[in-house]
This record gives sequence, structure tokens and C-alpha cells, in this order.
Amino acid sequence: MSRPLRIQYPGAFYHVTSRGNERKDIFKSHKDREKFLAYLESAVTRYGAVIHAYCLMNNHYHLLLETPVGNLSQIMRHINGAYTTYFNVKRKRVGHLLQGRYKAILVEADEYAAELSRYLHLNPVRAGMSSRPEDFQWSSYRSYIGLTKAPDWLKESFILGYFCGTSSEAKNCYRKFTEDLLTSEYQSPLKDVIASTILGRTEFVTDVLEQNLGATKDERNVPSLKELAYRPSLNEIIIKIREGSVNEKQLRNVRIYCCQKFSGAKLKDIGEYFGISDAAVSQTSRRLLLKSEKDPALKKLIEQLEEQITSVRS
Repeated sequence: MSRPLRIQYPGAFYHVTSRGNERKDIFKSHKDREKFLAYLESAVTRYGAVIHAYCLMNNHYHLLLETPVGNLSQIMRHINGAYTTYFNVKRKRVGHLLQGRYKAILVEADEYAAELSRYLHLNPVRAGMSSRPEDFQWSSYRSYIGLTKAPDWLKESFILGYFCGTSSEAKNCYRKFTEDLLTSEYQSPLKDVIASTILGRTEFVTDVLEQNLGATKDERNVPSLKELAYRPSLNEIIIKIREGSVNEKQLRNVRIYCCQKFSGAKLKDIGEYFGISDAAVSQTSRRLLLKSEKDPALKKLIEQLEEQITSVRS
């Protein structure tokens, strides 16, 4: 049976989630959530985890964490194992609390950390648990915007460092960054995850493949490896996105977007292929995605083409 890969190396950055067995609640009281946060703290102290952001929902949690020494499995065994033991002892129950393995997406932090933190902090609003993210007590958002003091084990500086000015200015900028999406729907940044494993630009995926996956021998990982390793050429993408499959005016832009996302080619090479600058490649892709958010037909078409392009070769 195929399963997501576990890619571990020093300095890796992850979005981690774990859900209750049968989607049942894993947090039933304030004390439960406080205990879970205590295990995050001990993971930092004992195993060197770096916790960048968190959100504790009712039946699942989200973490953005970094592993300076490449020990994700050890960190997660501690967090999930200790919390499960606490929960079962407290309620005199036995058996699994969490549903299967935790899900860990390896993330290219410079590209996605801020966006993922916003997605994570808006979870309670999307779920109807609060009308505003600062009203939800059990996430790192309140400390990110300066309403509460951050615990010593929470590292806000990395993500806030992407925003303007002093610490207080950065917190204000981050608040605006998050609130910009309060009244609008938007796609999860996780929609771009490849093989349920990696979120990043093609260059990042290629580097990870070259440096970390050559020695794997677990046959259950073979489908995921195939999907990660398959990087279609520019010509293959152009051929798949034929005349008639998309509005003629949009055809070139869709091809540029798919070439940037899936080929693994450098922006310079893609630009030369289409006769534009590397900056224009990125701009074209961004504009197409923004347009698709307001055009359901275009959005559906792009998703269909992405699925076709990422079909793994047998």
C-alpha cells in the first residue's frame, strides 16, 4: 500500500497535522489543550524542535515546525505518544486516539511559511469556531499580533521576519496580511502539495530528490517516488495542453503556468522558450491564478490539466 514519504534532514520545515481516530475530538477541555502545549514545549527542550506556529482545533491540530537535527519522527513520537497516554489515562480508555500516522508536508519555507501560517491561523474562522482569528484562544495568532506574550518555546521571529520594520510593525503587518482574507474565499496553499509529500517550487523538489531520496528501499513508497521523480519536459507540457483544450487567448498563459509549476526548468529557460523574461513567467502565472479564483470554469480547467500533467508514468 502506498503511503506518503517521510523525508527527514537537518533544517527541514514541515506542516504537520494529526486527526482524531474516526474524526472524534482529541481535545475535550482547556486542560487537554494546555497539556498538549506542554508537550510541544518538552519537544523543544528535549528534542530540539522549533515550533513556528500552531492551532489546536477540536478533532485535529496543525503545527509548523522545523527540525534542526532532522529528527521529525522522534519529535512526533514524543508529542503524539505522550498526549495519547495522558488522554487515555485521564479518561480510563485504551486504544488509538489519533487516526493513523500523522501527516507531514515538507515545505520550502521561504516560499510558503507565511502563507501556511495564515492558513493555519484562519482555521477556526473557516470552521465557524470564531468570527475572528484573535478570538480563538488555542492558536499562536494572538501572540503573533501582540495580544499575548509568546511562550519561550514558540519562535515567531522567522515568519514575522518576512514583514516590515520593527517587531511591533511586523506584527501589525502580519495582522493585516491575515485579515485581508477574512471576507474572501481563497485556495489552501496545500493544494500545490506534490505526492502528498512536498510543497515548494520545482527547484526545491528537485534538490530534495537528489539529496535525500536516492537510498529509499521501502516498496510502499514507490508510487510516491514515481510521482516526485516525474518532471515532464516543456515540450511534453505544451503537447498535452493542445489547441481547443483552453480558450485561445488563455492558451499561452496556461502553458506558461504549467511549465513553471511542473517542468522543473529554470524560469530563464521557460522565458526563453516563450520569448519573455523570467520575471514575466512568474507574473503570468500569478495573474492566471488570480483570474481563476474569479472564474470557476477556468479554475476547473486548470485543475483538469494539472491532473493530466501529473499522471505518473507506469
